[in-house]
Amino acid sequence: MLLRLVHRPSNLEHKYKLHCNLEHLMAVLFTDAETPTEGRGKACLPSWVGRSRRGQLTFLFPFTVSSVHLLADTIQGVTATVTGVQYQQSWLCIICTSKSLIKREVCISRLLRPQNWGENCCEVRFVILVLAPPKTKSTKTATEVGRTFATMFLDINFRQKLLKTRTEEEFKEALVYQRQLLTMTDQGLNPSIKYSISSICIQKSHQLLQHKNFFPVAKGIREDFARRFPVYSLDFTDGIIGKNKAVGKYITTTLFLYFACLLPTIAFGSLNDENTDGAIDVQKTIAGQSIGGFLYALFSGQPLVVLLTTAPLALYTHVIRGICDDYNLDFNTFYACTGLWNSFFLAFYAFFNFSLIMSLFKRSTEEIIALFISMTFVLDAVKGMVKIFQKYYFGSRIINTEHISVLSLLGLGTSLNTSFHTALNTSVLASPPELDSVSNHTHEHTSRETAMLSLFIMLGTLWLSYTLYQFKKSPYLHPYMREILSDCALPISVLTFSLICCYGFREIKMSKFRYNSSESLFKIAEMQSLSLGAIGSAMGLGFLLSMLFFIEQNLVAALANAPENRLVKGTAYHWDLLLIAIINMGLSLFGMPWIHAAYPHSPLHVRALAVVEERVENGHIYETIVNVWETRLTTLGASILVGFSLLLLPNPLQWIPKPVLYGLFLYIALTSIDANQLFERMALLLKDQASYPPTHYIRRVPQRKIHYFTGLQVLQLLLLCAFGMSPVPYMKMIFPLIMMAMIPIRYKLLPRIIEAKYLDAMDAEH
Repeated sequence: MLLRLVHRPSNLEHKYKLHCNLEHLMAVLFTDAETPTEGRGKACLPSWVGRSRRGQLTFLFPFTVSSVHLLADTIQGVTATVTGVQYQQSWLCIICTSKSLIKREVCISRLLRPQNWGENCCEVRFVILVLAPPKTKSTKTATEVGRTFATMFLDINFRQKLLKTRTEEEFKEALVYQRQLLTMTDQGLNPSIKYSISSICIQKSHQLLQHKNFFPVAKGIREDFARRFPVYSLDFTDGIIGKNKAVGKYITTTLFLYFACLLPTIAFGSLNDENTDGAIDVQKTIAGQSIGGFLYALFSGQPLVVLLTTAPLALYTHVIRGICDDYNLDFNTFYACTGLWNSFFLAFYAFFNFSLIMSLFKRSTEEIIALFISMTFVLDAVKGMVKIFQKYYFGSRIINTEHISVLSLLGLGTSLNTSFHTALNTSVLASPPELDSVSNHTHEHTSRETAMLSLFIMLGTLWLSYTLYQFKKSPYLHPYMREILSDCALPISVLTFSLICCYGFREIKMSKFRYNSSESLFKIAEMQSLSLGAIGSAMGLGFLLSMLFFIEQNLVAALANAPENRLVKGTAYHWDLLLIAIINMGLSLFGMPWIHAAYPHSPLHVRALAVVEERVENGHIYETIVNVWETRLTTLGASILVGFSLLLLPNPLQWIPKPVLYGLFLYIALTSIDANQLFERMALLLKDQASYPPTHYIRRVPQRKIHYFTGLQVLQLLLLCAFGMSPVPYMKMIFPLIMMAMIPIRYKLLPRIIEAKYLDAMDAEH
């Protein structure tokens, strides 16, 4: 790094030029071997810049000059948050003062790959070397120059731009532009700085709510418009126009969203078809998903949030169908009335700023609910696989046994003629309509082979998708190719195992989703046929449903807008809640399934559009999000593709077997728990204490208090499971009230068991 610098005639005094041993200098420049260590320097640095002392090195020249201490002082950035202090390990500024120099010199090196230079310097990519003579102005000393460059490199976005530069000219241009930003900041806030500060100010506060916070009416909606409308056009142009383009990431993220939305839509559409006797089928579910997702992507204030119909919504639909059958009500009309009441309550919550209540949800409460939702995906996959085994693995054996016993009771044997025997055999085996495929297992392997292949396909889909998702951390292929494979993990795995089922095992009949063609997709329900009693019942159901919508929509939006995601365009909780009410009002009238913000699809969408930087701390690798491409194009593209999927019904979409859908559920659940702190603390119970990660709560909270807190969270999780996974449908309907009850548990009960300072440390945001 110093070869070019030292060879410049203007840098060294003439009497030292011919005596500089460059080979020895380069050999000892970046090593601490066999060198003494001095105390810490006394240079005054600002509070947001950390300074560490490296081992003492000696600048050796084979001429008569006293040795100088080289590379003894370094400047390194730190990020101080409520969770602790984190070193910025991707850059290091080294300052040096030498009598051999007659002018200042700065050398910046971008290393080919990250280098491990010891503690707190495990992932160094940039080295800034500042050399200065001892006699210079106070504002131009090595320390002051080093502080200037350290301030520039504190910006994680700036470091990411430097990594993407391809030529020395582009590198210099980025430096000059960053210097101009710093100059404008000294003179006054520039638009980009104001833009960032506005996003910080809307982070949820934990101050006590008062009655005046909910008035005047629609105050939150107006603030959301004022915050989001000025940057609305940027949601379409960011990553498309300008130097920093992300077209490739947009394409891969759109494909991921398409498969992540389409397959659950098919699964829940098939479930609705069975629960409503075809009133809401796969075709209507796909149409509703496409229309609702498109409108939300176009008009929402938080376009990174993904809408989807979910298992609790399918349960509500099943309960409504049961009520209609018991009281001879028209399903489409009663369903539409319940949806309209739901939209009314959601609009009421939006106009009176009820989303402020979500500020009472602490991080621990959000993670309990998030882990519960992940568990429901696992449960759905397991229940589906159990049904397949009951039908194919155990069902065929039961049918064969019943077939033999019936024949023996009737006295039927070989004396019967062939035609009568065949007719009776067919009638006995065809009695259960859901097992028609099993009756012909002499021609098609539809018994145990089907069950075992289904298990293999489900686990194979999970294995391939998760392996490709983690492929970006492997050393194979080019980093760009690793990122593409990781972003396309879900489409690749779904297509691969669907083709394996269709062409590799043709003789084995697989379980496929139910499909019945709808007569009319856009038929409005006749509301005038309902009585006052039915309307009152629909109002009660609509209120409970609105509670579920309110919590799910705001909770998922809060998780997507978590501080560690570094979203800068702001939130719009109140406006988005009103938009959800409008969208579901239309879906209710046309008999299409309801939709709301989906977990973990929304945080995974944010993650797919993020640019990350890795750091190593005590042997553990952590990823820090540099920035996220906040765009509407991915959700718009995915919604349009879902709409075009109507043309693929019944084939080739029916070629996707149900085990692939169950593998998708397991993949979504597994990827969603990566950053779940509750799951991480549960895993600590099985780890050796020496293997605990250096997280902020490990350093600040006693181990026993951590396990107490984890145990209390597990109890709350079990309480949610008792109601949310109950076999009694009506218990599941009060599930939203149980989630709301977790607020007083956190604020009233837990502080009596664990000290408030420890609770705040474990509940701190990143």
